[in-house]
Amino acid sequence: MRAPDACHCSKCRKHSGHFFASTDVPKRQITIQGGESVTWYQSSEKVRRGFCGVCGSSLFWDPPHHDWIAVAMGAFDGPTETKLKMHIFVADKGDYYDITDNLPQNEQ
Repeated sequence: MRAPDACHCSKCRKHSGHFFASTDVPKRQITIQGGESVTWYQSSEKVRRGFCGVCGSSLFWDPPHHDWIAVAMGAFDGPTETKLKMHIFVADKGDYYDITDNLPQNEQ
């Protein structure tokens, strides 16, 4: 599993309720069990977001023009044996928290 990043953009914050931590998985390597319960929302021209239509959990960030899909770290059962690698879109982060983990931060 690739190391995840934390996206602090306003759309990810609204989608997840905070920031969105996810790992990129090649689409050819992913199998979605219970896919009939996934609801897709076209959040922009470039991306759609997947969430559980039963419980509402944020699950995916899918840019159809790429060969990978971002999978929410909270979607995995059990240990992932990985650690957060960086923060992105920190220029858009909420004012109610600080990023203090000394990981790289990209403004965009």
